[in-house]
Amino acid sequence: MSATEITVIGNVVTSPARKRTQNGSVTNFRVASTERRFDSATQDWTDGNTFFVDVECWGELGGNVAHSVSKGDPVVVRGTIRTDEWESEQGRRSRTQIRAEAVGPNLARGVTDFRRTARPAGTVDRATGEVLDDGAAGHVPDSPEELTRGRDYEDADGALDSVDADDLTAQPAHA
Repeated sequence: MSATEITVIGNVVTSPARKRTQNGSVTNFRVASTERRFDSATQDWTDGNTFFVDVECWGELGGNVAHSVSKGDPVVVRGTIRTDEWESEQGRRSRTQIRAEAVGPNLARGVTDFRRTARPAGTVDRATGEVLDDGAAGHVPDSPEELTRGRDYEDADGALDSVDADDLTAQPAHA
């Protein structure tokens, strides 16, 4: 059976906490996502229900989240969702959790300054298992000439869409 993937857009409601386990480092935090809808009767936006979910970030992602995300930040979280269940003194308990594959700032709500994580030559990319031994890993290109076709950008010959003079005639307005 495949995992259930989910994307949640919301705000961080607990400060990210990083800890070491037998299986590596993990960073945990909680996100709240509140439904918003336009109420035509009042001509104003109104809040609906709020969905709370715990997020766990393993490895390098967890380290980056711990250094970049704070309580109150608007974020986009993508990962697999699951429900953990257990018995307690109060009876059967459960908790919904996302194992994050990606976490980022919600740029609809602000701006950010992104910096790539520098990796020394010879490190292993955990996502692909590829050995990064070219000495350029983590280097941010300073000029367009340094960009690598197919890795940093895609290009094609010609325009995306051709235009001729007949296409530029005025179109009637629709009522």
